[in-house]
Amino acid sequence: MNFLDFFQLSSVALFLVIVVLRASHLRLTKNINPIAIGRGKKGFSLAFELIAFAALLIWMLEVVLHAMHSTFHVFPALLERQLFEAVTAKSIGVVLVTAALVLFTLAFLSFGSSWRVGLDTQTPGALVTSGTFALTRNPIFVALNLWFSGIFLINGRFGFLIFALLAAIAMHWQILREEKFLTGLYGQPYQDYRARTARYFIWF
Repeated sequence: MNFLDFFQLSSVALFLVIVVLRASHLRLTKNINPIAIGRGKKGFSLAFELIAFAALLIWMLEVVLHAMHSTFHVFPALLERQLFEAVTAKSIGVVLVTAALVLFTLAFLSFGSSWRVGLDTQTPGALVTSGTFALTRNPIFVALNLWFSGIFLINGRFGFLIFALLAAIAMHWQILREEKFLTGLYGQPYQDYRARTARYFIWF
């Protein structure tokens, strides 16, 4: 196992540790279940959230399998095609994944007890506009996009490229859903925050 293999495994492990610890902390100290996937949903919204969650788990499993140099892969053979094997691309990938993990961690610190997975119509938290949320309205989605892109560059596989592209589209659609939800929930304070803070990056 080389550095890149260990690095990819560590990124998956850190992601899971952060999510599990934060979810457990909110559950035990605030009696809040932050995992709102499927809660109160039906039809397309329910299917979308469940499929997106399953796809993320499958992607993480595929990352682990590649890092372990397993002969078994979840992605079909067509998606295992190697597009490139460049040191420069791998280096950029490491930078992107590192930036993703830093941003992801800082976003969780900024979120406090308002963090949720999915749209929580029953126990929503307070509107968060400080910390990383002063730079982008969606730091976790930005972090995920960086993570998916970085893993693709490290591996250079067609399957990781397709996943990164589809994930970016799916997350953008989810962001639009959340903007509508948050506008109805917080009203003018959210509109003011939305007017002064970028959806993705500063000035973009």
